[in-house]
Amino acid sequence: MSDYPLIIGVAGGSGSGKTTVVSKIVRSIGREDVLLIEHDSYYRDLSHLSLEERKKHNFDHPSALETELMIRHLDALKKGYKIEIPVYDFVAHTRSDKSISASPKKIILIDGILIFSEPNLRERMDIKIFVDTDDDVRLLRRLKRDISERGRDLDGVLNQYEKFVRPMHLEFVEPSKRYSDIIIPRGGENRVALQMVSALIKDKLNEIV
Repeated sequence: MSDYPLIIGVAGGSGSGKTTVVSKIVRSIGREDVLLIEHDSYYRDLSHLSLEERKKHNFDHPSALETELMIRHLDALKKGYKIEIPVYDFVAHTRSDKSISASPKKIILIDGILIFSEPNLRERMDIKIFVDTDDDVRLLRRLKRDISERGRDLDGVLNQYEKFVRPMHLEFVEPSKRYSDIIIPRGGENRVALQMVSALIKDKLNEIV
């Protein structure tokens, strides 16, 4: 068990319900004690490519993310320093010149599909939670999100899913489940599992002096 802060990773396939699980954990513990950092914020900047080239990029491979920067940020937070979290534009596929200032809190919650596939990131986590949801449910959720929030069309989302999302899930995300401490079936709808997770986190917090 590490000292303050407690670092918790929440992983799972795209559309698995990670965001719902994370939001319920935050509400249970209290927002004032939780710093949420999304792995998606650390997508590498593709502004040197044309928009058409950016659209063809494989965003579901670990190399698409600047995980080394996220690791440096976690190490800085552990030492009590503030960090500047990148802001990513999912429509233009570029990193903004803006950032979000963040200070350490009792709990650092990391959310991302690939966080357990990165050994150096994984070893910094005190609790690892995997959200496990059926493939068809995840695809439907991704369709809704990418069309409504990220300016994509139906054909584009389906093509990306077939070409990148599903193969990368099978190669990287699904195998990383074995590193988890807790697996939550059915995501945010599993109230019993969420209650158990919240109780565990509160117990761990009580152990921190």
